[in-house]
Amino acid sequence: MIKLVPRGSSSQSMFILAPIFAIFLTLLTGSIIFFLMGYNPSNALKIFFISPISNAYGISELLVKATPLALIAMGLSFCFKNNIYNIGAEGQLTMGAIFGGGVGIYFYDISSVLILPGMIIAGALGGALWAMIPALLKTKFNTNEILTSLMLAYIALLILDYLVVGPWRDPDGFNFPKTRPFGESGRMPILFQGLRIHFGLIITLILIAFSWFIYSKTIFGFQLKVSGFSPKAARFAGFNKNFLIFSAFAISGAFAGLAGVGEVSGPIGLIYRDISPNYGFTAIIVCFLGRLHPLGIIFASLVIALTYLGAEDAQLFLQIPAAVGFVFQGLVLFFLLGSDLLVNFKLRLNN
Repeated sequence: MIKLVPRGSSSQSMFILAPIFAIFLTLLTGSIIFFLMGYNPSNALKIFFISPISNAYGISELLVKATPLALIAMGLSFCFKNNIYNIGAEGQLTMGAIFGGGVGIYFYDISSVLILPGMIIAGALGGALWAMIPALLKTKFNTNEILTSLMLAYIALLILDYLVVGPWRDPDGFNFPKTRPFGESGRMPILFQGLRIHFGLIITLILIAFSWFIYSKTIFGFQLKVSGFSPKAARFAGFNKNFLIFSAFAISGAFAGLAGVGEVSGPIGLIYRDISPNYGFTAIIVCFLGRLHPLGIIFASLVIALTYLGAEDAQLFLQIPAAVGFVFQGLVLFFLLGSDLLVNFKLRLNN
């Protein structure tokens, strides 16, 4: 009989290397899957992971997709460090897009330098307010934040669906479920001519650096980590548990809301039903693959963003469904969880 026994102390180096092992095992398993499907594994992996970033446009698209993933994951780390599980970032992204996009729609025919900052502030506020609902339910009624935040994500998507087919539908859009395009003042500036990299990348990098400063240099960051590692120690030290919960959810929601604004005011330029290819859920994988660390999250966001691009190329050149990208994302998470299990536990054979 095989039994899992807790290790006396887990190896810090193995904790850091576990994500790399997970990626390696994912590539190995992906090779086997492609072989069983009748494809040359090396050629398939080249199409999936190398071909999408073989030119400047491909690299720019990688950054476009990595930007919201990194931003949402960075926000989620504030909750996860506090041992709080915000699973509803997709809904907070959606509400950020609604709040921020609503400003862009209302002022679509006005040219002003204040519109884009107004959209950004409104988007962050929308995401933060939506995230405060599970925080309120948890602090007042001890409700499970996993369930409430997840259910609110689907409510947000239904609100978005109602708006784009109802009051916000473009009157000149031939009844398609989308809003009118934002004016030029409501669009994120493009950083490089001919590419889609926009100012949202700069915002993301600034906020990641700001998050690093909070974690490493402030009492608030220290309180989040202590509360996550040992709630009893946090209570003994007199930390305000409810304040930490509300703060973590607010920051997490604001970051997701900013990602939503970046999506609708950057690459898209309007609001429609499918503004996010599950960025809010995928960012959870990014967060844990990056070990809740700012630099790790940047690296992990690039890896996971590549699965989106690789899936598109695989669909085009290998004629396989684009959902294979989600298979690779699932494999990364599976092997990461397995690696973490072996970092913290060891196998023992019992007679």
